[in-house]
Amino acid sequence: MVEPPGPRSATRCPPHPGPPATPARSRFARRADPVPFPRHDRDPGRPRLRRHVRPGDLRRADPARDERDHPGREAPAGQSVTRAGPARTSPRTGAPVPEIAAYLDMLAAERGAARNTLEAYRRDLEDYFGYLAEEGLDPAEVEAGALRAYIAGLETRGLKSASAARRLSCIRGFHKFLYAEGMAETDPSAPLAGPRRGRSLPKILSVQEVDRLLAVAREQVTAGRGEEARALAARARRMLCLIELLYATGLRVSELIALPRAAGATRERFLVVRGKGGRERLVPLTEMARAAMREHLAASPSDSPWLFPADSASGHLTRQAFARDLKAAAAASGLRPDRVSPHVLRHAFASHLLQNGADLRIVQELLGHADISTTQIYTHVLDERLKNMVRDLHPLMDEEPADIGPASA
Repeated sequence: MVEPPGPRSATRCPPHPGPPATPARSRFARRADPVPFPRHDRDPGRPRLRRHVRPGDLRRADPARDERDHPGREAPAGQSVTRAGPARTSPRTGAPVPEIAAYLDMLAAERGAARNTLEAYRRDLEDYFGYLAEEGLDPAEVEAGALRAYIAGLETRGLKSASAARRLSCIRGFHKFLYAEGMAETDPSAPLAGPRRGRSLPKILSVQEVDRLLAVAREQVTAGRGEEARALAARARRMLCLIELLYATGLRVSELIALPRAAGATRERFLVVRGKGGRERLVPLTEMARAAMREHLAASPSDSPWLFPADSASGHLTRQAFARDLKAAAAASGLRPDRVSPHVLRHAFASHLLQNGADLRIVQELLGHADISTTQIYTHVLDERLKNMVRDLHPLMDEEPADIGPASA
């Protein structure tokens, strides 16, 4: 007997296996990198920079490095480490000094220190590290007494007080950096006072001496004929342009020799100069300085981007070559060569402006000084002018002294 069919079973055959379900993806989800960036553990002894790098700083900074460029760190097995440059070592000890590299990187990136400043600081710190190595001291644990002994020993080595003060300033900034980055527990330079420096008056030339220097430079441009004379005239024309620009603007020598070629063809009556720390300022141009630049450009066609091109590593005239040629021009003018230098002409620019009534703040802006105290070294030229102002403007200066009779008993 056949049983009647019962109710249909609730079980069903498993569905046909199709393609795996793809989870819903949000359009805001981050896409995975097809080639992940290789990561490596950060070296705790290498502090990171704390601020962003400003545009233009990389041109003055050393080649960039990361933690893998630590001089004391070895490459992992099977990997090679490419260094951005040779490891910095102390010339007196031969040991690597990563602290110096980190401090100089900070100066270049955060403060826009110039290349010459970085080189000077590197020399000062390497000498300081050599002293610490001889004494068996750790830079992170040095005390104020050892630092005071190092500064005192600079005088016996023949350094003047100004050089010792500059070196102390460098070392003080270095120890502040170690303390701020947590690489040292104390700052041993905080209680130290710098050596006393006598405020020496700047060397200057009189207006007549500057006029004589310019007059002889103009005479050398037109002197002689022939192929050799034309070559000498080109150098004389360059020297005339350099002196005219330096006395008309008061630029630093490093700013002057690195002027771009476009500055000589400008139609503006001023130059935009980038000075220390990357600070820009406007410097007015005299008509004679503009004419000297135009004549110099017309006589020296070149594809160089510099106004004063030369066969040097930088591509432009060097400070040493300019100073040497300027002393030769001073000797031809009847001036003592030891009294004339590019910085002396910068001093003459500031002093002559103050003698003719310029405001001290204006002179500070033209020279590119960050602090007014730096400009105050030129106030010695104001003594005679102040005496004349008091004599001419004070209301009691014209009165005759009253005849006071003998005192009564």
